[in-house]
Amino acid sequence: MKKSVLFILLLLAAVPLVFAGGSAEEAMAPAECSNRGLLDVMYCDEDMDLVADLPKDSSQWADPDTLIFAYTPVEDPAVYEDIWQPFMDYLAKVTGRKVRFFSVDSYAAQVEAMRAGRLHIAGISTGPTPFAVNLAGYVPFAIMGGADGQFGYTLQVYVHADSDLYELKDLKGKRVAHTTPTSNSGNQAPKALFPDFGVVPGEDYEIEFSGSHENSALGVVAKDYDAAPVASEVVDRMAERGLFDPADVRIIFETDPFPTTSYGYAHNLHPDLVKKIKEAFLTYEFAGTPLGEEFNVDGFIEITYKNQWAQIRKINEYNGIEYTFEGLK
Repeated sequence: MKKSVLFILLLLAAVPLVFAGGSAEEAMAPAECSNRGLLDVMYCDEDMDLVADLPKDSSQWADPDTLIFAYTPVEDPAVYEDIWQPFMDYLAKVTGRKVRFFSVDSYAAQVEAMRAGRLHIAGISTGPTPFAVNLAGYVPFAIMGGADGQFGYTLQVYVHADSDLYELKDLKGKRVAHTTPTSNSGNQAPKALFPDFGVVPGEDYEIEFSGSHENSALGVVAKDYDAAPVASEVVDRMAERGLFDPADVRIIFETDPFPTTSYGYAHNLHPDLVKKIKEAFLTYEFAGTPLGEEFNVDGFIEITYKNQWAQIRKINEYNGIEYTFEGLK
């Protein structure tokens, strides 16, 4: 068995141990906490920034020799591991630690691994980010963007080029692909926003989950679906890689920008290590690197969950989203 496969199996095997019973988690909960907000009982938010505080007891700080990094689930993890490798080499140089890439096949696996203490740094998609924050003590601090500080993506509704659909209300009775239940642009935002434009997802059309933005877009191209709400950044990269011809589709709806994938760390990492991690992200230059070519941005921009995810939290509140593992799956 290859070492990388064995490593992943061992990582996943360790995760359920944390969830085997409530008593272990209760034992890990802060003894005193004046505010938790929506955070799980294991975490505390006394500075009111909506993310988990560093444990007060320094004996609970994690200072691993090897940092585990996981990027959001993608269709071809091997390709993205290669894309991320130069950055991971830079991260290793700045932190003085070894860095390993962990391929995840679902948002739940990514969040569970961080909660279990087996994942230290992650890039987590827009929709699942609040789940990671509240269930796993994830602390977002960066996002990809331009040198001018601009970032974000839009929700676009794709139809086939020869379709007779031209506006959202035309989706009534059609086959519409959403991505996954927790996806922002692929499900939560459409459910919150589309009713104002004359169509209610789940009532005016049956929601069919495709599993990913890639599947939704390609399904429209193949006419398996009549339409699909997708993230602009994902389909733009697909078109650039030649996975479909943009001439085969039309956009009938587009929102204002949402934040893209967040990048952050586990709340209990040693503060000196956190400083180095932030330094690595915020000083890494994308020009001439695989990340720069893949994402067409200049670098990482510092953000906060409280500010940049405010709109996403409002959408989730509208949809009655509860931050539970059942909701994440």
